[in-house]
Amino acid sequence: MTSKERLFAVQFPKSNSYHPDWVVENASGGANSLWLTEWLASALDLKPGMKVLDLGCGRAMSSIFLTREYSLEVWATDLWFSPSENLQRIRDAGAERTVFPIHSDARTLPFAAEFFDAIVSIDAFPYFGTDDQYLKYLARFVKPGGQIAIALAGFVDEIEQDVPAHLAEWLNAEPSLWSMHSSGWWRRHWERSGIVNVERADMMPDGWKLWLEWHRTIAPDNQQEIETIAADAGRNLGYNRVVARRRPNLVLEDPLVSIPASYTPRALLRSDS
Repeated sequence: MTSKERLFAVQFPKSNSYHPDWVVENASGGANSLWLTEWLASALDLKPGMKVLDLGCGRAMSSIFLTREYSLEVWATDLWFSPSENLQRIRDAGAERTVFPIHSDARTLPFAAEFFDAIVSIDAFPYFGTDDQYLKYLARFVKPGGQIAIALAGFVDEIEQDVPAHLAEWLNAEPSLWSMHSSGWWRRHWERSGIVNVERADMMPDGWKLWLEWHRTIAPDNQQEIETIAADAGRNLGYNRVVARRRPNLVLEDPLVSIPASYTPRALLRSDS
């Protein structure tokens, strides 16, 4: 396979312009972040100059892509990867003026309320976003009417009872994989919060093929996952996308972080009164 053929996906023309060596060298997870970012961006209302939070950005490839391709200001935020290393990558990509590396836990974000025009997360949301309370916390940081959107690996439908035999060994070997969900699950999870209106929840056509190609490229020794995806052939696994918008008239209160002290001494026992 030639350099021009490697990691080339006809449905993602913007991603195809990036050198595959750069993409592989800066990979940070189980998906090609450029493919997922381009797919997600096609469903968003992005305008030049928007302030965007890229939550769980890894090595900031998605953030660099967003600023180069859509002229956005991006806060590349991650807990696991060094912001100093990301800054070097951002500088080398000529994006230092519009991509800002931040080191932060997704649950203790250092931003002002309603600072961002949009929030995106690329193949990272299951690590912190399945909590029933998390969307309420996160939505505070986007302006009313702003979009919150995720693209990530997941299931076609929820596996509620019997696990298909060809998935069992892989899922049992890594129980955290059960934090993956279907696009339908994410729609229900977000809509019942009353915080957002879900505009889109769907699955990438033949996404499992790109998942398989990506792992064969960056992790050829990961035979268990490669064989599982190949055996599944899209019946249960693929890439999901969910796009929602914070309800315009919704008022979100600041989270409660402490209770004011109000201790008054009282008799401990009835006999003390």
